[in-house]
Amino acid sequence: MAPIAMRPVNEPAAFPDGYAVRPERKNTYKIAQIGADGIGPEVINAGVQVVHAVAKKVGMFKVDFTELDWSSDRYKKSGSYVPADYLDILKQHDAIFFGAVGAPDVPDHISLWGLRLAICQPYMYANVRRTKVLPGTTSPLSNLKPGDLDWCIIRENSEGEYAGHGGRSHRGLEHEIGTEVTIFTRTGIRRIARYAFQVAQSRPRKHLTYVTKSNAMRNGMVLWDEVIKEVAKEFPDVTMDSMLVDAMTVRMTLDPQSLDTILATNLHADILSDLAAALAGSIGIAPTANIDPSRTMPSMFEPIHGSAFDITGMGISNPVGTFWTACEMLDWLGEHEASKILMKAVEQTCADGIKTRDLGGKADTQEVTDAVIERIRAL
Repeated sequence: MAPIAMRPVNEPAAFPDGYAVRPERKNTYKIAQIGADGIGPEVINAGVQVVHAVAKKVGMFKVDFTELDWSSDRYKKSGSYVPADYLDILKQHDAIFFGAVGAPDVPDHISLWGLRLAICQPYMYANVRRTKVLPGTTSPLSNLKPGDLDWCIIRENSEGEYAGHGGRSHRGLEHEIGTEVTIFTRTGIRRIARYAFQVAQSRPRKHLTYVTKSNAMRNGMVLWDEVIKEVAKEFPDVTMDSMLVDAMTVRMTLDPQSLDTILATNLHADILSDLAAALAGSIGIAPTANIDPSRTMPSMFEPIHGSAFDITGMGISNPVGTFWTACEMLDWLGEHEASKILMKAVEQTCADGIKTRDLGGKADTQEVTDAVIERIRAL
């Protein structure tokens, strides 16, 4: 194995940002593996296989996965998804490889706040969701083919509509009240705007569309608009436009080629990114990166789909979203060559028709995984 000092140090950052810290290149990366619920363990196990394969192919690094049992099963046994020192445990790793959380017998707001948001919200303010039509897949938009749709959605990941502020009173009475307080801060908007502009700046089209609803939400969203326009002055080479969120759904379906980098609030981007995945062919192929640009905490990488208990244990879940997520994780670690090899192998596998049912194929999870590994070795 070549020493670290001999390795390239001038690759562009995978997630450019004004606050970004260059990754420390290592011989061995420590990854926290959290399969969690439903099909999560199945697709994460598939992802672990391909990461090991591409690391062996490149031959410059190894990956050490530590499996953590943080899941709804743990919650039902112990009353908690994570141990009290979970942040300290995670800080011992370089990245987090996460499956999905959610169980039929646990309310969704408990599982989400107990695990995924408990990990992401304290530090990972940038959620990055990439979308494109992969070779061999078909978009429900009949005029789209691979290469026509290439979006990067930047979701504010720590405040907005999912800040967790609010409460309920007079429970069970006719006049029961439930409030959900949307929180926008100048600091939070500025940092995610700078992040989004840096991403847009790094992409060929250098174009950013930010999503708003300031015609109806006259306080926080007006602040959102104002701060984004202030930050835009720092990036004169990036063109910018804006859309109201309802009109944005129309633009995504009727004029998708007009979009490139998209910035939206926590709620709006959550919804729009699911629409984006569906337009690309399947929610099973989409990746997510929860990024802490300061690298105070390891960033967390997860496929966009949920726990899908209806197909759990059947061996038919689509691992492509997890493989693409692994590409994002490798990029964030600075292993750009490995990321490119893995993504190429995934695209070749899809182009060759080795796909799961959601993409119109007949292959099961392991067959797709084996095919990707075979192509990694051949590249």
